[in-house]
Amino acid sequence: MALSTINPTTTSAWKALQNHFDTVNELDIKDLFSKNKNRADKFNVSWEDFYVDFSKNRITENTFKLLLDLAKEVKLKEAITSYYSGDIINKTENRAVLHTALRGKESDTVLVDGKNVMPEIFTVKAKMETFTNAIVKGYKKGYTDKIFTDVVNIGIGGSDLGPAMVVESLQFYKNNLNTHFVSNIDGDHVSEVLKKLNPETTLFVIVSKTFTTQETLTNATTIRKWFLKHAKQEDVAKHFVAVSTNTQKVKAFGINENNIFPMWNWVGGRFSLWSAVGLTISLAVGFDNFNKLLKGANAMDLHFKNEEFDNNIPVVLALISVWYNNFFGAESEAVIAYSQYLNQFATYLQQGVMESNGKSIDRNGNKVNYQTGTLIWGEPGTNSQHAFFQLIHQGTKLIPADFIGFAKSLHSNQDHQDKLISNYIAQTEALLNGKTEVEVLKELKTQNLSDAEIKELLPFKVFEGNKPTNSIFIKKLTPESLGKLIAMYEHKIFVQGIIWNIYSYDQFGVELGKQLASTILEDIQSGNFKNHDASTRNILEFFKKFR
Repeated sequence: MALSTINPTTTSAWKALQNHFDTVNELDIKDLFSKNKNRADKFNVSWEDFYVDFSKNRITENTFKLLLDLAKEVKLKEAITSYYSGDIINKTENRAVLHTALRGKESDTVLVDGKNVMPEIFTVKAKMETFTNAIVKGYKKGYTDKIFTDVVNIGIGGSDLGPAMVVESLQFYKNNLNTHFVSNIDGDHVSEVLKKLNPETTLFVIVSKTFTTQETLTNATTIRKWFLKHAKQEDVAKHFVAVSTNTQKVKAFGINENNIFPMWNWVGGRFSLWSAVGLTISLAVGFDNFNKLLKGANAMDLHFKNEEFDNNIPVVLALISVWYNNFFGAESEAVIAYSQYLNQFATYLQQGVMESNGKSIDRNGNKVNYQTGTLIWGEPGTNSQHAFFQLIHQGTKLIPADFIGFAKSLHSNQDHQDKLISNYIAQTEALLNGKTEVEVLKELKTQNLSDAEIKELLPFKVFEGNKPTNSIFIKKLTPESLGKLIAMYEHKIFVQGIIWNIYSYDQFGVELGKQLASTILEDIQSGNFKNHDASTRNILEFFKKFR
């Protein structure tokens, strides 16, 4: 079943939302709370160990109803059915989109071209488990019979960002292996990583679906050369494994066929950490914890698939995002996680959100006449409070923000946790309430300032407030809760793509620069810069001068 191709701006719900926006866009959230004492109870979703409060948003009950109408009118329910059924919803690449199957139950049936893919998924998972246990427990050893102490993941994009983010997020659960990531083609990057490694005790995981990605293969080749300064060609088979579909190229690299973990074309790179791409995660925290990550994601999958839209966390968050993006003209969203473990989470989401929904052609092949995609950015709290929160509080831009927090700390330092969460809660309250001129005046009068000084300082200390936030509060950072959180944002991306009538699962925009880079590399090596614009030629000449 194909996805519908409805231009959202032509729907009755969109037109109603536009008319509604004209009457509510000046509303103050504080006033909405004053008028409805039950607002906080109405605008939240409590599910398992998640509590999502979306009451601090510029929405009324009627706004929410109209957004739900929009979801129905663009046939979101039917799209979700297609999403889970193995239909070709990535039409431009003629592929199903089934990262959800990777965290499904063994008893599930998920058909791709009439074949149930679940047995194959669980065969690969069993292979990952066996391999992980052999490395972690020291059964598999290096070429000098020493146990492995370090693992290096060599990949880029989805083959790097997802595993790197999860490994960092689950550092509390790490085992005896030290994990490193090489992604950038910058030679300084790989050189700095190699400085820390012993070739006798390091395992390298090369992640590349085609085994042709320039950055990954360049880094892998450089690392192999470094390794062969210490070892023999036949030793490569003991220290290098690959996650790829290109068996022939992997074997030609020197990797043993038994150390090749397959991928599938119905899993997009930025949604692939749940597959064998997550081998480095499994090695870093153990297969049991990797499996718990999958189980958490599966729980969110079932919630998204089965829950009514008004109580469906990904749907609610996606609808609110569309409201700000398309009606208020808010172009960016901040993601603020109050956990240092999640310091790579916003970076990971940047690829997921902007590569998926950064599209300007709709599913009919027409240029859209409305905004799609959102700019995603953020850093952990409380660090971010001392960096860019000034812009959110008193800047000229409307920046909706997701605040992610955990009730329990992992190291049980209650004093730190109480202070962390007090900041988490205080910031959302401050963004809501701001500080009025009356409040500032009262404060300044206690500071022994003259009337002239007070008058001069007053406007600079007023906070408008009325800044929208979602509070995503979770009991504790565990592999399961992290799996739920990641899957929550994946499904939010899907819902937005359906509403915007775009294909979220291709990424042709990534390809053009890569293609041109190959041509320019040839020109750098030949010294012939004639076939470029004047600006590019000048840059090439500058590079040639210092090369």
